[in-house]
Amino acid sequence: MITHPSRHCAVELQALPSRIGQVRRIVSAQLRYWHMDSLIDRAALGVTELLTNVHLHARPDKTCTVRIELLLDRLTVSVRDGDPRLPAVDEAGPLATRGRGLAMVAEMSDDWGARPDGESGKVVWFTLSTPPSLPSLPARPPRRAVEEVPAETFVPVGAAVELRRAHPAPARSAVAG
Repeated sequence: MITHPSRHCAVELQALPSRIGQVRRIVSAQLRYWHMDSLIDRAALGVTELLTNVHLHARPDKTCTVRIELLLDRLTVSVRDGDPRLPAVDEAGPLATRGRGLAMVAEMSDDWGARPDGESGKVVWFTLSTPPSLPSLPARPPRRAVEEVPAETFVPVGAAVELRRAHPAPARSAVAG
């Protein structure tokens, strides 16, 4: 049974260093809420890199929208900004301190890309596969609110009532003291 075929969340912000950490925490909290804890580290890293690129390169301003969408088999994280220039993966060396963000996103994600969005903007996105779900349990018949128990199951014992077992327990000897 599919209860939530699609879930999404969107946050609009200025891609400033102080806000990037806040959005990373929002993405992490949302994935925890969706029970996708295993994706938190990679999603947080990816959104950090994409927002850092908006902060460093987007013109005319740093306004952007982060969207996360959980479908049945994948999580998609995207960042839309108002700069129509599409990003390019730099050939930065392994010791470079800048220019490695998109290469990291490409390495840690299942897929990624960028596309123009209207006349003045673009969307950069990446996807992560969701962990396999647990096998579904067979449907159980509905339980009745009150179980019907045959009258012969109960045997009056003084003022109390005792439930007779279907298979009697072995007799126990008692030592009177």
